Amino acid sequence: MTVLIKILQVVLALSVLIVLHELGHFTFAKLFGIRVDKFFLFFDAGGKKLFSSKSRAFTRIFPKAARSETEYGIGWLPLGGYCKIAGMIDESMDLDTLKGEPQPWEFRSHPAWQRLLVMAGGVLFNFIGAVLIYCLIMGIWGRAYVPNENAQIYPSPLAVEMGFRSGDHILSMDGYEPENFGMLQADLVRRDVRSVRVLRGSDTVSLYIDHSMTGRVLQEGEMFALAIPFAVDSVDALSPNAGAGLSRGDRIIRLDGSEVNFLQEARPVLEGLAGSETEAWILRNGDTLALPLQVDSAGRLGIYMPPPEIRRQKFGFFEAIGEGFALTGETIHGYLQDMRLVATPSTGAYKSVGSFIAIGQVFPDRWDWYQFMYLLALLSIMLGVMNLLPIPALDGGHIVFTLYELLTGRKPSDRFLAVAQMIGMGLLLLLMMLAFGNDIGRLFK
Repeated sequence: MTVLIKILQVVLALSVLIVLHELGHFTFAKLFGIRVDKFFLFFDAGGKKLFSSKSRAFTRIFPKAARSETEYGIGWLPLGGYCKIAGMIDESMDLDTLKGEPQPWEFRSHPAWQRLLVMAGGVLFNFIGAVLIYCLIMGIWGRAYVPNENAQIYPSPLAVEMGFRSGDHILSMDGYEPENFGMLQADLVRRDVRSVRVLRGSDTVSLYIDHSMTGRVLQEGEMFALAIPFAVDSVDALSPNAGAGLSRGDRIIRLDGSEVNFLQEARPVLEGLAGSETEAWILRNGDTLALPLQVDSAGRLGIYMPPPEIRRQKFGFFEAIGEGFALTGETIHGYLQDMRLVATPSTGAYKSVGSFIAIGQVFPDRWDWYQFMYLLALLSIMLGVMNLLPIPALDGGHIVFTLYELLTGRKPSDRFLAVAQMIGMGLLLLLMMLAFGNDIGRLFK
């Protein structure tokens, strides 16, 4: 069931984003009187279609669809979608239509500035979509995050290798004082951090960050977990330790001779003590005392710990709009930083590039509208930024050629554009192979 929910979220999110992107091209094409022959979600490779507005069954119910100049449909190959604009060299590589004289309704017959807007329309709609989604999120749920102030980390093995220790409190990164605990890992790589100051006990320690580990940091699922003090907030009434003498505020520091400062350290110890009684050392108001505690068969003590501090911000209507724009700008800037790292081979960040498999892994195991909307906005920005890359098969490549025409007054020939399109498609194929290869490698690991 979990896998099904993840697949459903991925398919729905990608479908929405593809339609939104292609709708941008479609809208500007129609605005300038350019004919759009096809508008497809997914690719109808080999002419195979799951749905077509020109099919006999559909036109029988909706006769007007047969007279529409645009065929709307769903292809069988879920690797994207496309909007086939008359008189334009695109991924369909339909060059036969360009052999005749240019027609007024064709893309190639329109001024360069109009063609530029048609090409930029997809990216523009992706960014507008992200703004609207973020505005909606800020208006309904607001902003919630775990503050870094006074928070302690429980480092992953990679973080330990880099010098971090359980209980460290990150004070600053090259002078920058992080506010959001959940962004520590992203801040570490995006800010190209050289040195991190941490509070370790009562001492301040400076850690040198080895940039050769950047690729591994990007691939690490969670480098800094929130270290949860093994403290008592309340005791379950049905717990075997309900009458053991535990009080709110007690902090368990040792179990069966093993030091356990945090919940993460206590879990493996408790699993080894399942179904037995153990001696626990308790820190209470500066004093240390020993209490016998019963560990149930599941390796639990039956106590509740204080929840972590969560800072929440609520916004009014106009505030939510401002926050939506600001969050979109921050996300675009952050993703551009990630792209810069990927384009720098020495960082090894290219190993973090993923495909649909990686996208599926970031979606939660259960349906959560807040997380779904947040990821939808993030993926919309990623799709927009990716399409701005100056690769001929992407919007960015077409935009570069059109800008060249606007600046020089010389339009590239159809032959040049066709060759460039084929080269671009080859580069995209290599990028897809890299992404799938990375995902498969991670699955085996």
